[in-house]
Amino acid sequence: MHTVRGAALAALVAALTVTACGTTSGLPTASIPNVVDTVSLYALDGTPLPAPSGYDVQYKVVVRTDRFASFDFAFNITAAGQPVLLPTGALGLGRSSGIQVQSVGFDAVTLAPTSAYVDTTAVPVDSGTVAVVHSRSTGCAFGAVVFYYAKIEVLAIDTVARRIDLQVLVDQNCGYRGLELGVPRR
Repeated sequence: MHTVRGAALAALVAALTVTACGTTSGLPTASIPNVVDTVSLYALDGTPLPAPSGYDVQYKVVVRTDRFASFDFAFNITAAGQPVLLPTGALGLGRSSGIQVQSVGFDAVTLAPTSAYVDTTAVPVDSGTVAVVHSRSTGCAFGAVVFYYAKIEVLAIDTVARRIDLQVLVDQNCGYRGLELGVPRR
């Protein structure tokens, strides 16, 4: 008898969840359109302290890493002159965020992968590099713990100014992985 009640209760909860969230995936209906922004980051080493070196995917902001620990990746140039992006794990801040270099152009990346992100080591980049980034795990208003996703393209690297310019598209809809312009469907 308890099994029948338990199954009926589980079915009711599932139906209410789908109805409340508005999609069959259990996520709220997406409402924030994806747009492309351009940002500049400065190397962690060899630049003035006020220069932002980190990027927070969820809030789409550049941050000073000396004042804020809430960023998903930072930029640096190694002693050998190699520009790199650093997920939080590469900075000793826990294996939270991740970076995955893509083999296709920026516009061709339409959905963030669910696995195979680099999360503990530096990721070498150059002009034209395209990558997908996931944020630190984040709690959503509807109770799920998810990642926010972005795609980035390196537009330019200035080794004298120790700056990287990025084109960035962030999906700010909690739990969505869509990386196309407009309101995502998935």
